[in-house]
Formats: sequence, structure tokens, C-alpha cells
Amino acid sequence: MDVQVSQIQSIPLVINILKVLTTGFLAFFLAFFLTPLWTHILFKYKIGIKIKEKSVDGNQLTFVNKLHARKQGTPTMGGVIVWVAVLLLVLLSHYIFPFIAEWTGMNFIARLDFFSRAQVWLPLFALVTAGILGLFDDYMSVRGCGTNKGGGMRFAFRFWWLFVIAGAGAWWFYSKLGWDRIHIPAIGDFSIGLWYIPLFISIILFTAISSNETDGLDGLDGGVLLTAFSSFILISFLQNKIDLAAFCAAIAGALLAFLWFNIYPARFFMGDTGAISLGTTLGVVAMLTNSSLILFIIVFIYVLESGSAAIQLFSKRFFGRKVFLAAPLHHHFEAKGWVEPKIVMRAWIFTAFTALIGLIIGILGMGRLHF
Repeated sequence: MDVQVSQIQSIPLVINILKVLTTGFLAFFLAFFLTPLWTHILFKYKIGIKIKEKSVDGNQLTFVNKLHARKQGTPTMGGVIVWVAVLLLVLLSHYIFPFIAEWTGMNFIARLDFFSRAQVWLPLFALVTAGILGLFDDYMSVRGCGTNKGGGMRFAFRFWWLFVIAGAGAWWFYSKLGWDRIHIPAIGDFSIGLWYIPLFISIILFTAISSNETDGLDGLDGGVLLTAFSSFILISFLQNKIDLAAFCAAIAGALLAFLWFNIYPARFFMGDTGAISLGTTLGVVAMLTNSSLILFIIVFIYVLESGSAAIQLFSKRFFGRKVFLAAPLHHHFEAKGWVEPKIVMRAWIFTAFTALIGLIIGILGMGRLHF
């Protein structure tokens, strides 16, 4: 009798696990299917990158442009594959899968719907809006038009657009969802009132900008993001946020397909449309799971990348000298003579290690788990 009860109680858990895993598989195959179509468009209309000759402070680049000269003309905007695949899968799961389930009699297909208002609407909104913003920036960079010399949006212009997106998310969390707490692992939740809004905005800006800065080598940011979203699959699942876990699995699956073509030598690059949108979404997911502190451990490489860029700018402006041969940090290792695949592989290993630490701290400090 006890065995039968145990088996009955485990059925919902098994179904939830299958839902998350199946969503990831479907996203992978959908993104893989979209890739030839999108790359055909990129090559046909010659949507390739132009190697930058000046850094964000206006100074002439001495290392990066020489090291990456061979990448001139490589198609960009590859990140469209990820967020479009996720968007399509969300819509299919909500509007098409129920009809397929009714027609075939396979009720499990209807259970794959993960378009829930409480868990998926906001990260999906962030993914698509930031993706469209990045798409415009990429297109202007390729065509040599925009507010920045050489093409594209100025950093300040992108920053304020991201600020608006982050501000909208912060307002929704605080006013509509009534969230004003942060979780400190193993200690508990603390109400911070209105301070929650600037905290939310800061985290979204950090993940969006850091993701964009890290996207400088073949497969580098894609691998980091894959590890990060995979970590949040587990965190979301353990918090019984099954639809959010499925959403993270969809992103992870699409990223895996993207990386198939993005690893060295890359067939195409992620572009701002991928790096900014996925970074923004990662921050939103961290806030939805109340894991803002864990986020910094999981993607500690973002702290190093953004920190190195900030230190370099500060030192050059106020002391007239460089701290690193080039910034962000991955370019410093390039300038020291490390080959690109070695930098990327070691960054992936480092991120896997920090993500494991983050998961251990996060899960142990989560308290009572929900299934």
C-alpha cells in the first residue's frame, strides 16, 4: 500500500520533469531548424560585422582589431535564432499544442504549455523587447548608420533603453506583484521596500551589459549563458516554478543549437540581439526566483569581465595608463598570446565551477524545497 501511494505521489514530479526536458529538446530542434533559414538571409544580404577600430573611450584599439581582422564580414545577429525559437515555442505550446493533444488523444502534449502569466510573461517580454533593441543596434552597426560613429547606437542610448526595460520590470514586480524582498541564503528574506526598484534595475543592467561585453570570442558568452540558464532550470524547479523552469530549458536548448554553429571558428556571431536580450532575461529570471545574490556567484565571470573594463577605463582616464593589455579580460588573455579556443574553454570550465558553487549555496540556503 505504501509503495502504491509513493508511486502515485511521484507521478506529478515525473510529469514536471518530462515537461522541462521535453521543452528543452523541442527548443533545440526548433532552433536547429531555423538556423539554415536565418543564416541564408544573413549571407544573402551580407549582414556581417565590422571590426571596431576604436574603444568605448574613443582611443585607437591596438590589439583587438589586429587579432580579429580575419573575422571581418562574418555574419552577426545569430542571437535571433535563440529568442525567436523560444518565442515560437511559447506560442506553440499555448495555442497549438492543446489542439494537437485533443486531436491525437495524447494529453501530455497539452501539459507542455508553459505560457503562464505569473512566471513567463515578464521574462518573455524582456527577452523579446531587448532582442528587438539589439537587432536594431546590430543592423545599424552593419550598415554604418546610427548615433555612433562607424554605425550602431551609442552606449548611452542603449543604456537608457535598457534602463526603461528594467524600470518597467521593476515597477511590475514592486507594484503589481508586491515584491520588495531579497533572499540571503541560509539566513532568510528581508524586506527592503522601495530600494527593491533600484536593486532590480541595477541587476538587469549588470547582466545585460556584462553579457554584451563578454560576447567577444567564438562561443564564449553562449557557453556562459547556457550554464547560467541551466542552473536556473534547477533553481526554478526546486521552487516549484515549473513553467519558469521550462522557459529556462527552452533558452538552454536553443542556446545549445546556437553553439553548434557558434563554436570556433564561428559560422555567425550572437550580436547584441542575442547578448543583450539573454543577459536581460537572465537578470529577470534571477529576480523571479529571488536569487539575485546567487546570480553573481553563478556568472562570476561577468563580474570579472565588467570589472576589468571598468578598471581599464578608470585607470586610463585618471592615470593615463593601462592595467590590462586589452579589456574586457578575455582580450587581455588574447593579447598575452592565448589562442581563442583555450580562453573560451577555460571560461566555460570556470563558469561551470562557479555555477556549481552557486547552486550548492542556493539550494542549501533555500530552506524547505517544494515539489
